[in-house]
Amino acid sequence: MPTDASPPKRQEWNHLPDTPIVVSPLWQWPPKPLAVAKWYFDSWFFITVNLTIVAISFAAFYWASPTLDQTATFSPVWMAAIWLRNAVTVTVLAGVLHLWFHKYAGQGTELKFDPRPFPRNGRMFTFNSQLRDNMFWTIASGVTIWSALECVMWWAMANGYASVITFETNPIWFIAIFFLIPVWESFYFYWMHRFLHTNFMYRFHALHHRNSDIGPWSGMSMHPVEHAFYFGSVLIHFAIASHPVHIIFHLMFYGLLAITSHTGFEGVLFRNKKRLHLGNFHHQIHHRYFECNYGNLDVPWDILFGSWHDGTADGKARLAERLKARKRT
Repeated sequence: MPTDASPPKRQEWNHLPDTPIVVSPLWQWPPKPLAVAKWYFDSWFFITVNLTIVAISFAAFYWASPTLDQTATFSPVWMAAIWLRNAVTVTVLAGVLHLWFHKYAGQGTELKFDPRPFPRNGRMFTFNSQLRDNMFWTIASGVTIWSALECVMWWAMANGYASVITFETNPIWFIAIFFLIPVWESFYFYWMHRFLHTNFMYRFHALHHRNSDIGPWSGMSMHPVEHAFYFGSVLIHFAIASHPVHIIFHLMFYGLLAITSHTGFEGVLFRNKKRLHLGNFHHQIHHRYFECNYGNLDVPWDILFGSWHDGTADGKARLAERLKARKRT
């Protein structure tokens, strides 16, 4: 029977967290010292992605890494072992998360941001498959470039080109580096990401943005040029004295956090309660609208430089106006 009713509008988000999105209370006024302490405590303790990556890094160092003496000379044996260790770590983590959230829908669509099903098929993807596309670029390019940079840092430390410390020689700095790497990441990632969105560089970054809806394998699905910039953050250790376990953590922080933050879900439910925070709605918005939210919530770079979207209807309207203004110039 004909009807004049308009078709229902597609739901924009399946799960909408509390909005407007807020940045770390460290940057809010008036000062909120208790809120700041809670923000950073919750980021690290006790069941958190950050602390889990620290644990994985120590396990990798003690049980699946060469010694500095071995790495003084480049050898395909120890270099291949590092690649294999990283490939297995990525495959297990991304594979388990994909199976839980997407293949077997272990918690249905609870806490899933995007209402569209994941993965998709289409000619925009390598092999016409989003999942195979993501897996290929993650392993073939991502793990390879990550491992190559790790090998360079091992070799540099072994030959005195990068200064080495130990817990025994400098325990405070040894511990502090783990907390400072995410701070460096907030600065480096924002500006690197803005650079990738320039007209010249977007030809490479576009591969990552094939994924407007995302899954665990999407986080590291990038062009090799982007992987070189992304993992190039670790070269900061040429300037600061570190330990090989810091190199492993730094690269795993970039690699494994990309996987967990791109699950497409806000977190893992157990007995109807979120037990582990994973996804970031701030970055999910970036995958939907591209020209906003280039950084993270630890430092308000997006607010300072006009690329902020707070997840509200007003935020969406401001983004639209900004893009219109840019076209007019």
